[in-house]
Amino acid sequence: MRFRTVCATAIVSCLAFAGAMAGEAKAQTAKAQMKNAEGADVGNVDLVAVSDGVLLKVALKGLPPGGHAFHVHAVGKCEPPFNSAGGHFNPQSKKHGMMAADGHHAGDMPNLDIPASGELKLEVVNNAVSLDKAAANSLFKPEGTALVIHATVDDYKTDPTGNAGGRIACGVIQP
Repeated sequence: MRFRTVCATAIVSCLAFAGAMAGEAKAQTAKAQMKNAEGADVGNVDLVAVSDGVLLKVALKGLPPGGHAFHVHAVGKCEPPFNSAGGHFNPQSKKHGMMAADGHHAGDMPNLDIPASGELKLEVVNNAVSLDKAAANSLFKPEGTALVIHATVDDYKTDPTGNAGGRIACGVIQP
């Protein structure tokens, strides 16, 4: 009888742990609905925690063709012209640009190349950010964070913005 009780307790504990882990896995996703300055829907980004950072699954539409900078910004607000999103997400106080000698802002990401159709689907991993709410580089900080698409390309070196031009689309990152 004691063996059955111990086994039952162990099974219940394992199921509770598995349930907690499933809840934790669910918490390791986020999304951002991208809007332009007129408030029109221009796509979405699904974010998923992966072993080496965060996978961003980007699906965009209705954007001007050409190169555009794509960044995580430090404030979860998207009021046109999107200056409300603050500067680039930079919890480690690094210099801007993928080519910065001492490392780049956590929010720096590769430029997007929007085709003539204005539609783009791609996946990119940002290994400088996290969806773990307890991490210093968490995208779930109290002020929130946002994804911003700029009018022109990031030159990957000019601090603090990369000469990326105005902000043409924005989406608040939400769990």
